[in-house]
Amino acid sequence: MAHLRIPSEDRVIDDADAIRAFLLPHGIHYDRWPVAGRIDGDASQEEILAAYEPEVTALKERGGYITADVVSVTPEVPNLQDMLDKFNKEHRHAEDEVRFIVKGRGIFYIHPENGDPVYSIEVEEGDLINVPAGTKHWFDLCADRCIRAIRLFKEKAGWTPLYTGDEIASGYQPLCFGPNYLPNKLPPIAQPVTIAA
Repeated sequence: MAHLRIPSEDRVIDDADAIRAFLLPHGIHYDRWPVAGRIDGDASQEEILAAYEPEVTALKERGGYITADVVSVTPEVPNLQDMLDKFNKEHRHAEDEVRFIVKGRGIFYIHPENGDPVYSIEVEEGDLINVPAGTKHWFDLCADRCIRAIRLFKEKAGWTPLYTGDEIASGYQPLCFGPNYLPNKLPPIAQPVTIAA
């Protein structure tokens, strides 16, 4: 399940309903689709699209999307960092960014226009996210650098990143929680300590 983090407030939301409620005023749709026993995450694109056909068809009808495909990213992808560098800087798209995660994990950072703090959504298997057209955001993979996702488009040309020129993304680490995440529970340092040499 997704993890939503607001770094400036040191706040994490892990409950699907609470994540959905947080994202709704920002125009971002979040949902969970059942995945247990449905299909192997390494199946072919055609098999994956067939397995999720009812959900994909419903999304197409609701959102006016005309095509769907499956994107697969692994550490073995040639020039992977060059590809990631296209999306880990703040940008917008001319159409919605719709992703259903079949396998792996990734992290979206959202920079709200209304002055609310930047927040991140770590998505994993079973998570559906729809970041509306025009939303300032950036995306990165988690440490395993692996993700497989169904993408929906009105037209693929509309998904080209339109960079804002803001360097805000450089101030955020692509922190993914994952199964081994341990939050920092150390007390804050009240006074700086000087150590004599």
